[in-house]
Amino acid sequence: MVGCAPMRFSKMHGLGNDYVYVNAFEERVDDPGELAVALSDRHFGVGGDGLVLIAPSETADFRMIMYNADGSQGAMCGNASRCVAKYVYERGMTDKTSIALETASGVKMLYLSVEGGKVVSVRVDMGEPILDCRRVPCLLGEGVVRRARITALGRTFEITPVSMGNPHGVIFLDEPVEAFDVARYGAALERHPAFPQKVNIEFVNILSRGRLRMRVWERGSGITLACGTGSCAALVAASLCDLADRQAIIGLDGGELADVWDEATGHVFMTGPATHVFDGEYDALR
Repeated sequence: MVGCAPMRFSKMHGLGNDYVYVNAFEERVDDPGELAVALSDRHFGVGGDGLVLIAPSETADFRMIMYNADGSQGAMCGNASRCVAKYVYERGMTDKTSIALETASGVKMLYLSVEGGKVVSVRVDMGEPILDCRRVPCLLGEGVVRRARITALGRTFEITPVSMGNPHGVIFLDEPVEAFDVARYGAALERHPAFPQKVNIEFVNILSRGRLRMRVWERGSGITLACGTGSCAALVAASLCDLADRQAIIGLDGGELADVWDEATGHVFMTGPATHVFDGEYDALR
């Protein structure tokens, strides 16, 4: 899996969406999927929502390669991208405050706010949302689909499919999301046949046209405290359904993100913090 020497890593999180970060400029990882499962275990490993490799790129300043807690490869994570920005800047790997990051869903631009040599927040250009249902991919219709009916475990919901480089299904609830059984319905909807590549599910309360409350079930990881791409999908879906404006604060279990769906460019911008927790060494032979 890795060499005999202990592997160095960093634990970081964006609003509680925590990953184990490995500097692939210095460390060798032969089977990242297997390593992601081992590291993510909160009892026998480090604990986290997955593994992120910070690697060289031929098309951008850096490359982010991410794996979910179940070992499956992810395409994009907004919270993780902010942590990558903090890592490379504060470790002296770059002095840029505008960083191009290669991901499996394209190159994303990261704009760093720095105070006293520390990255306090990052604004991420998440690109244009994919709204064509078949391209999400989703089988609930064609073109832009708003609040399509979908049934799981005997309950019918209205879901709006959006891709932010990874597939999302946004469900607006009248009941408070704090008391909603996200685990039960999220797990069932993640694997619903309407989503052939599985799907992240956002359960959302509309508090006002400028404020949403969201809880998320992430494909491959389960309930997480925050999801950056999910917050963007929630804003886009709420705007499409005329439930919110194109700029809003998204409240998640782990904190708040400030998202904007820019009308001029069509891009979604997400702003939030990144936090370093600790560094360590992992003995892969144990």
